[in-house]
Order: sequence, then structure tokens, then C-alpha cells
Amino acid sequence: MRTRIFDRSIRVGVTGALVAGSLLALGVSGAAAAAPCPGSSPAVLSAQIPGAALEGVTVDGQGRLYTTDLVSGRIFRVDAPGQAAVPIATVPGGAGALAWSPDGSLLVGTGANAGVLIGDLTRAASVARVDVNSGAVTPIAGGLSAANGLAVAHDGTIYATNDFGSLIGKVSPGGAVDPAWATFPSANGAALSGDNRWLYVSRTFANPGVSRISVDNPGYSESLVDLGGFETFSAPDGLTLDSRDRAIVPTDISGEVWRIDGPGQYCSLTSGLQASSVLTYGRGNSGFAAGHLYRAGFDGKIFEIPAGFDAGAQAATP
Repeated sequence: MRTRIFDRSIRVGVTGALVAGSLLALGVSGAAAAAPCPGSSPAVLSAQIPGAALEGVTVDGQGRLYTTDLVSGRIFRVDAPGQAAVPIATVPGGAGALAWSPDGSLLVGTGANAGVLIGDLTRAASVARVDVNSGAVTPIAGGLSAANGLAVAHDGTIYATNDFGSLIGKVSPGGAVDPAWATFPSANGAALSGDNRWLYVSRTFANPGVSRISVDNPGYSESLVDLGGFETFSAPDGLTLDSRDRAIVPTDISGEVWRIDGPGQYCSLTSGLQASSVLTYGRGNSGFAAGHLYRAGFDGKIFEIPAGFDAGAQAATP
């Protein structure tokens, strides 16, 4: 059991060790802060899962939040802010990112364990479908470097990232797997633009920042944010997009949530949330509702970011 827990939680340990170790070597206690966005405000605790290290998060059309735990490999559901988390499934090999397929089924990335360190070589990760009622986990595609970031296109194409590797995988609607669709070092998280022309990713360790990659020409990318100075150690993680296709990015070390307003232009919606791993917008009219922005973290906590409220998403989501 100790070995399994160590393997599944190694991403937490390696992330913290690499970045925090670099900071200590420089004799500093934290990364530089971005300027506050207009209307920035403190985050509000919505739920917590003691002992968990949360990696993936998403919300269904009824406003119920789902999140994955690196420590136990379980998927939890939280029906509304303030309610207790309920385990609904366990993912063999470790639970990573979460996303929805066009048919409404929940997808989870597997392989969130020590294998991500050599994922480009072993390609042992996969994507599975989760029955949220029975808890059944059914693999649908394998041979991926990792899947700590998942994005699904309108036609069902899946993109999967590995922040400890360089390969971004692609799974076609028919199930064909291209494990090296793009070569992009330390791509973390994954979010598709509204027109599905761009895949947005954070760059956590290699050349830290935020980029978008052309879906039609994956050899072409555009950098939106390049971090320098002490901000190099902010560790941007699993991002999302608002209704205007602006990237919203959490940072592990500086503990901020950034909004990217344009190339080289970003501000902080909130701060004080060290160990943040991933963001999502809510859906539906109740619970974790549409337009509301939520953060999950390696500390097992889920916070709402009030300053990230997106009126456009509220209007567009049934």
C-alpha cells in the first residue's frame, strides 16, 4: 500500500520539490506576484476532501462537481458547495484529468503515477470512460505519454498532455491514437478555444508560461505569457478558458489565479492559494453553477474564485 500511495502522489512531491527547491537555492520564500485584476477578491472555500491531492476537476450539467485524487486514485462527486464529497469510482493506475465527451460521458486520464516521469518512453497512460452511476471505468484509448491534462473537441477528438514530458497525444473519434501529435515540453492542462482551432496549455517547468497550439498545424504555437525573474517559479498549472477564450491559469507556488487578457498581459483574480492544480467553470443553474469559477488543489480543497465570474458563460450554459 505504501508503494501505491507513493507512486500515485509522486507528481505532487516532484512538483513541489523541483520548484520549491529552486526557490530555496535562491534564498527566496515565494514567487513574484502579478498585479491584481480590477475587482480581484479573496477565494471562498466550497468543499474539501481531507488527505486528498486533487488533480482533475469538472462539473456536469446539473451543477455537480467531480474531482480526482492522486493519493487514492478515486474520483469524487460533490453535489453542491458545502456538501461532503462522495467517492464514485477508483481508477486503476492513478486518476488524472477529467473531461466530458460530446455524448455526455465522463472521461478520465489514467497513469497519474511515477510513470509520468518517463511517459514519453513508456507511453503507459490511457483515457477511460466512467459510468458515474455504477462507478465502472472502461479504457477507450491507450499508448499515451500521460493525461494530466485533457481537452475534447466538438467531434470527440481528445488531446492529452504530460507536464513532465514533451509529447501531447491525440485520440481520434474513431479511437486511433497518435501519442506524438505535438512535441511541446512541459505542457500542462489543456483547453480548446470555442472554435476548436487552438489548444491552450500552461508550461510548468520548461520555459514557464502559457501558450496556444494550432490544432491544424501542431508544429506552430504562440506564446501568450513568458515568465521571467522570480515569476519563473510560479508553476502555472491546469488552466481553463472563459467565454471570451481568455486563459484562466492557477499557479502552484505563487498561489495566484491569473487571467490572460492578451499576449504578455495578465493579472491576478485572487491570491493565497498555494498548491493550486486545476480550474473549471461550473455548469447548470444550481450547485456549482454556470459562470462560477472553481479551483481544486493538492491541498484537497475546492475554492470559488468570485472575481472570475463569467456572465457570458452563465448566459450560454443551459
